[in-house]
Amino acid sequence: MSRWKPDARGRLEKAAMELYNDKGFDATTVAEIAARAEVTERTFYRHFVDKREVLFQRNALADVLAHATATAADSLAPLEVIAHALTEAAPVFEERAELVRQRQAVIAANPELQERELAKLAALVSTLAHALRERGLEDTTAALAAEIGIAAFKVAFERWIDGPDQRTLAGQIRETLDAARHLTAPARPVMPSQPTT
Repeated sequence: MSRWKPDARGRLEKAAMELYNDKGFDATTVAEIAARAEVTERTFYRHFVDKREVLFQRNALADVLAHATATAADSLAPLEVIAHALTEAAPVFEERAELVRQRQAVIAANPELQERELAKLAALVSTLAHALRERGLEDTTAALAAEIGIAAFKVAFERWIDGPDQRTLAGQIRETLDAARHLTAPARPVMPSQPTT
């Protein structure tokens, strides 16, 4: 190994994403990740339980969502609170855009990882629903708002991943939640066309 370098965890994460995308998740070993990051396997295991945890490590997202929901203005409607919380959380992804995109490519290529990703999203629904109940919303409203919010986030996130130069993630979130609000808006009556004379 070369002399000590800072940010072993960040280098391990970057090395893992590169290898997962180059060789495939299943074909990549912890030893290869450690070698590419120029650390020992022991160092890898100080930071991650296994190679799957590199993809599903706990990050600041749940904490940001809970805090942003709790501190949103009291006057906001439930979906506006969700929009505020999700846009506050967008920088968690935008600041690491390249790693986030590499991670998503690995997950998209592995069905067993997709299941774990769905479980992670379900945990975020629970986080949001709990934070909304703490604001005084009753259970059904809190659960429904949280489900709608995370469903909208999932669509916005996919659009952001697929079109990195189109719009910020925060912009995609706002646009997707606006579309969700229109789903429940009453339809405008269609006026019959006037006969021409």
